[in-house]
Amino acid sequence: MHTFPIGASLPRREHRAARRHALAIAGATLLAAGLPGAALAQPKRELRIGFQKYGTLTILKGRGTLEPRLREKNVTVKWTEFPAGPVLLEGLNVGSIDFGTVGEAPPIFAQAAGANLVYVGHEPPSPRSEAIVVPKGSALRTLADLRGKKIALNKGSNVHYLLVKALEKAGIPYQDVQAVFLPPADARAAFERNAVDAWAIWDPFLAAAEKQLGARVLADGTGLVANHQFYLASRPYAQQQGDVIAIVLDELAKVDAWGKSHLADVAAILARQTGLEVPVLELAAGRYSYGVQPVSPAVIAGQQKIADVFTRLKLIPTSIIVKDAQLASRP
Repeated sequence: MHTFPIGASLPRREHRAARRHALAIAGATLLAAGLPGAALAQPKRELRIGFQKYGTLTILKGRGTLEPRLREKNVTVKWTEFPAGPVLLEGLNVGSIDFGTVGEAPPIFAQAAGANLVYVGHEPPSPRSEAIVVPKGSALRTLADLRGKKIALNKGSNVHYLLVKALEKAGIPYQDVQAVFLPPADARAAFERNAVDAWAIWDPFLAAAEKQLGARVLADGTGLVANHQFYLASRPYAQQQGDVIAIVLDELAKVDAWGKSHLADVAAILARQTGLEVPVLELAAGRYSYGVQPVSPAVIAGQQKIADVFTRLKLIPTSIIVKDAQLASRP
């Protein structure tokens, strides 16, 4: 697999090597295009990024450090917000975006649907950033109490796997609960009016439910799921614009390195970007994991395990080989 440089997450010596590698990618791209390097103006390009209301991409957007870096290569940036990972990857599949970030389950659903995407990086595990919550006055106290209950969740999102693993831990067959598939805004409305018994949701919507509604966590992902955030690109874009993706990942690494020691500033940036209250985002930012990394065989194996579970439960229409969604898997 081709590994893009992850600058700020590496030691200084490796960071310099990573930057040299990024420059080498850029040079190779120019040569492949038949251009004699800096002697000619670089062609104008565009990077279309899909983002959600949370995570390092949103912090990067708020800090505004990516645009000047890419401007040097005559690359413009267009940001598009999506309410959840599955619809973001639909956008990537139909060609409306080139790059984005989602949780563990959306790439599996997308790959099973034939999306031509590749994994290009991920954040460390963040199991406390998603949970199954119940209203503050709920009589439900344990996962075993979920049998026969209505649980709201966004189909195909990271919390879909959380629900599967939580039910497995409680000894409840997946078919013995009523999954109510709703996007986050509609799920919150259903949760508030007690139209569902529980809600499987991720940050910052999780933190907002806790702070604003008094929602009680029945179980978060600890001991159940890793909850990686993945960076993905369309395969054609990754193949043709490797130098651009290398720069994005390098800037994400810098944001992660800064963010883990500046949580108050992170919350303030996210508040401006999302419109949510600072205390909500302080709670969410405090349990997020920072430090973008290349995609390792172990992480791909973890994704394959999730895919196999979804195949067994018939949540995806066909079995998939996750490692096929890597840049080197097709010439």
